[in-house]
Amino acid sequence: MTSVLAASGGVKQVICINWGTKYGAPFINRLYAMVARNITPPFTFTCFTDNRDDLRAEILCEDLPPLEIAKMPENTKGIWPKARLWGAKLGSLEGPVLFLDLDVVIVGSLDGFFEVGGPDDVVLARNQTTPLERLGQTSVFRFPVGKLEPLQHKFRADPQGVADEYEFEQRFVTRNAPGGAKLFPRRYVLHFRQDCRWPFPLNYWLAPRLPADARVVLFPRGLLPQHAIDGRYGHKGRAMAPLDHVRGLLSSNRREKNPLRYLRHYILPTPWVEEHWRE
Repeated sequence: MTSVLAASGGVKQVICINWGTKYGAPFINRLYAMVARNITPPFTFTCFTDNRDDLRAEILCEDLPPLEIAKMPENTKGIWPKARLWGAKLGSLEGPVLFLDLDVVIVGSLDGFFEVGGPDDVVLARNQTTPLERLGQTSVFRFPVGKLEPLQHKFRADPQGVADEYEFEQRFVTRNAPGGAKLFPRRYVLHFRQDCRWPFPLNYWLAPRLPADARVVLFPRGLLPQHAIDGRYGHKGRAMAPLDHVRGLLSSNRREKNPLRYLRHYILPTPWVEEHWRE
């Protein structure tokens, strides 16, 4: 059987996608630097983007792939613009590519992501937020260029209907990948809130931990790496001392009305995120 690397000329091909103003050059440059520190060459790093300003010279830039959809789905949790990557062509790339979200933190070797399965496989990170469902996670996933073209055709035919049925693009990919989807080993990709954050009340005493076997850590649902560095729980959180946060229970203006959820939504500053999430 042809190996994953042989199918891409012996080169590990890493890709990301950027559109709009939410992320941009700081995230892309950090992601490249983390990849470069945690991969055995040769490798390429390609960003599909609508803005090339201030990107590092080592980053290969390609225009956003066409999608030809008049109206993207509304009121959905999925990140459906990723469907741009599912076409028959993907810039100048051929063979297997490893996609990474811009807000992941790479803390270990990426080499193993090019060793699981074969060159024609679609392989996703495991989504541990739905333990009763075999669901992949498209924050980190590998696929051969063109393999997901049938999914793009299906999505283009009824974008809102597909989004309403599957809710998340990762569920759509998991259930519809030609030949079925495979999953990376569970410990390859960890979830910051589930795998690193301590439960209440330890979250008031201990900074989030970094498991020794982690390779990539995900920061989904509005909690970004910078928030972990600062010690604030997402966009709406504030960095504060543990006792001050507990006193917030007495405030009638707190956003989280459920007392237990309020106490759980606290983290101390996380030094290991700052150590890894840098250029």
